[in-house]
Amino acid sequence: MFFCVYIWLMFKKMLKMNHEKCVNQLYPRSKVQRFHLEPDQISWENPLKDYNPPDYTSESLFNKPWADKDSGDKSFAPRWNEKDGNVDRRSFIGYYQVVSGRPLNPIGRTGIQGRGVLGKWGPNHAADPVVTRWACTDGGDIKMDETTRKRILQFVAIQRGDTGEWALPGGMVDPGEVVSETLKREFMEEALNSLMLAESDKDDLKKKIELLFKHGDEVYRGYVDDPRNTDNSWMETVAVNFHDDIGDLTLLELKAGDDAINVRWVDINRDLKLYASHSSIIEKVVKLRDASW
Repeated sequence: MFFCVYIWLMFKKMLKMNHEKCVNQLYPRSKVQRFHLEPDQISWENPLKDYNPPDYTSESLFNKPWADKDSGDKSFAPRWNEKDGNVDRRSFIGYYQVVSGRPLNPIGRTGIQGRGVLGKWGPNHAADPVVTRWACTDGGDIKMDETTRKRILQFVAIQRGDTGEWALPGGMVDPGEVVSETLKREFMEEALNSLMLAESDKDDLKKKIELLFKHGDEVYRGYVDDPRNTDNSWMETVAVNFHDDIGDLTLLELKAGDDAINVRWVDINRDLKLYASHSSIIEKVVKLRDASW
């Protein structure tokens, strides 16, 4: 009973969300301008007779084995709102509508139709590891913020190659992959450059990450205000905090890999500007650890 009430409250909270980073701007990696929307025009519940957004799906998705086919393809018959083979088409938000063969973004209009650069129609599931430690002085003492009088938390941030913004080192959940494996794989690839390691070195690194990622605290599961979102495709994520309290990560060399161009430890404060809605995820970790914000 308690679980059902919790899910319902989370669902109501989601419905109150609004877009900020996926409206009224050029769509990422394109020259396609979104249809302009005022804040009160985003909800599907508010009629918008002249709404005629551009329909855009990047050619980079064509004929890719991991990407969905065009919604008009007669051979494409997905099971919406269900587990569809090894593809999970369920949304953390709950049931979403499908109109003319295309799912509708449950938060509302984005000013663009199609899939953009996202592989799946409907929810595209990701996982974001939030790896943290306490900021310390050269003498090993934990730093305290002079204003909040609380300990300063650091997290591992990567700089995205596509936008240049700093972000969490996360990524897409592969079809059939469990989230716990995605969290480890993405951190190794983006923050430790594991793709460039020899197999023996990769195995050693994997053992160390297994220990660090053995115990984590889920801080968020839901919709992401991502600039890649469209009316018919959107990002959702599971974010888990892995806190290094004993200094295991100091033995590992951070090195950007995969689609990251830089990686570093970043002091957390309320002025952080991060990709998508990653700042709100970081804020949840701060509250969990009772750190300075």
